[in-house]
Amino acid sequence: MSRFLFPAHQSSNMPQHIGIVACSAEGASLCYRTICLEGAALMGEHDHPEVSMHTYSLAHYMNPLYENNWPGVAELLLASAHKLAQIGADFLICPDNTIHQVLPLVEPHSPRPWLHIAAEVAKEARRLDYKRLGVLGTRYLTESQVYPEKLQAAGLDYRIPEAPEREKINQIIFAELVYGKFEPQSLEYFLGVIRRLAGQGCDAVVLGCTEIPLLVTPDSSPLPTLDSTRLLARAALRKAVG
Repeated sequence: MSRFLFPAHQSSNMPQHIGIVACSAEGASLCYRTICLEGAALMGEHDHPEVSMHTYSLAHYMNPLYENNWPGVAELLLASAHKLAQIGADFLICPDNTIHQVLPLVEPHSPRPWLHIAAEVAKEARRLDYKRLGVLGTRYLTESQVYPEKLQAAGLDYRIPEAPEREKINQIIFAELVYGKFEPQSLEYFLGVIRRLAGQGCDAVVLGCTEIPLLVTPDSSPLPTLDSTRLLARAALRKAVG
């Protein structure tokens, strides 16, 4: 058998293998691209850690989510974790903020450790000395404890959009952003929400849905942005390279 069919055996000082548990395509693609493109800065030209990704259909996640069946969501996440562990992933990330609600159910049974997206955002906010963050994301995310728990543990204050804004943002995410549709009127709506959060004393905004950074950019936002997707990818790079 040709020796070119398989990579050389990795030594103990080689980067760790990153496993990506994906839910929606756009956010997962951005996470994967960030790891691959920014890996060169840490490892050398064209280089990045080994990366594997597994995803069930987004519909498989949405059906239990609509029914508020979070144990069903956890089962999907855990099944992906086992598949990735079987092909050699050393640790896991999920570039989906909403789904982090089930990590407390998943981690005790997970074959590999996880990085938490909100924890990585909180670390960056502390590093940049922000005090009060506006949190954008799906209705399921902004009405959950995913960010409040991690931000409060880091000594950070936060605000979320008003209820009608949460519904509208949720609609834009699931009807447009997950399909790669980035409409000018939707951008203007997001910017209006960010301006209102700025008026509440927020000094930065968390782009807490992994597709939002594809619509709202640092140049367009009235507040500094904390891009949860790229922050998670960069944390995975640092962990992998060690």
